[in-house]
Amino acid sequence: MTLRRLSRPLVLLLLTAIVLYPLVWMLGSSFKAPEEVLNNMSVFPEIWTPGNYSEGWSYFDVAFGRFFFNSAMVAGLTVVANCISCLLAAYAFARLRFKLRGFWFAIMIGTLLLPGHVLIVPQFVMFKTFGWVGGDFPYLPLIVPQLLATEAFFVFLMVQFMRGVPRELDDAAKIDGCTAYGVFRHVILPLSRPALVSTAIFSFIWTWNDFFRQLIFLSDLEKYTAPVALTMFIDSSGQSAVGPMFAMSVLSLAPVFIFFVAFQRMLVEGINTSGLKG
Repeated sequence: MTLRRLSRPLVLLLLTAIVLYPLVWMLGSSFKAPEEVLNNMSVFPEIWTPGNYSEGWSYFDVAFGRFFFNSAMVAGLTVVANCISCLLAAYAFARLRFKLRGFWFAIMIGTLLLPGHVLIVPQFVMFKTFGWVGGDFPYLPLIVPQLLATEAFFVFLMVQFMRGVPRELDDAAKIDGCTAYGVFRHVILPLSRPALVSTAIFSFIWTWNDFFRQLIFLSDLEKYTAPVALTMFIDSSGQSAVGPMFAMSVLSLAPVFIFFVAFQRMLVEGINTSGLKG
């Protein structure tokens, strides 16, 4: 019986170690000399090289802090855009009645089956025609689409959450004189906080870690985000600064880790909650 009780935590500890090992190895490699990264597979470096952090921070003509600022700006604006647009779209699908509502909802869900890479070429052509690519503010292609509720996953998440809110609350608000906007403002919006928090967390993490779309639309070094800038540590001739690259990779993970830990409780609440009970 004792062995059975101990087996579960031991298995969980083993799985945790397997999941965390790459992160721990990356942290240890950030303190290794470049030649030691490829030759020493141990987590701990033989010779500690903390200078990788200072070298990586000033490796380019632009300080790496600039890339952090760009990533934070894009991620922050994306979070705001996604929360506003997806919340409004979800309210329409979940609480309002209009023609072909089921059809358009099915079309929206169907977009989840469409790989984003299929859309990148027509999107690039369209945004290039608009003059958004390579302009003074090249982040428009990354932010403006989020204002149009293009993230079907978040719309679906909020729709499912709102469907769990009793409609009796809507009826009571309408009896008190609320319009459709009043119901949204005074009933749905306050109760949708868990879903909004989940949307904000996932939007931040996915946008901060996004590489492909940011690589396509950003061409100026000063406008690069952190994920794109990390690739610049390896040049076309094959020369690489792997130590500084790992050091900046560790720093790039820090905002995501802090953001997740700070809102972990609300994230779990948003995933598990499906509306009011009782």
